[in-house]
Amino acid sequence: MAIRKIVKYPDPILKKKAKPVTKFHARLHKLLDDMAETMYDAPGVGLAAPQVGILKRVIVVDIGEGLIEIVNPEIIEKVGEQISPPEGCLSIPGLIGDVRRANLITVVGQDRHGNPLKIEAEGYLARALQHEVDHLNGILFIDIAERVYRPEEEERG
Repeated sequence: MAIRKIVKYPDPILKKKAKPVTKFHARLHKLLDDMAETMYDAPGVGLAAPQVGILKRVIVVDIGEGLIEIVNPEIIEKVGEQISPPEGCLSIPGLIGDVRRANLITVVGQDRHGNPLKIEAEGYLARALQHEVDHLNGILFIDIAERVYRPEEEERG
């Protein structure tokens, strides 16, 4: 495993749509392992392959309940809305934003071996998964936030 460099905004790769994974081989497994190590080292709760310079539909997420790896994720259902807490991003350090997200989602995709998977998520996990899937579509939280600000601005009130 290796820690990869996290691509920072305004690098144009962050605005490109990632391509589906078609080969489930050792290179994909290494990418997933490296992404997890990079995310934990940052530290963060999610990472999408474009954030390490790879335009493939691959995400990793861990909100403290264990690592989730999804290849070719697709959100097939969204229910409800929530706006808090503020979101941040490893590719956009120093800024957070208020983003409206579905409270309950269903995601389908594949595991590292190509086996189908389905995840129903709510609350914080739903937010993290939506954030990472957005990355695969070239969407950053600052593109859809109702308000973007520095954390210290909020502390001053």
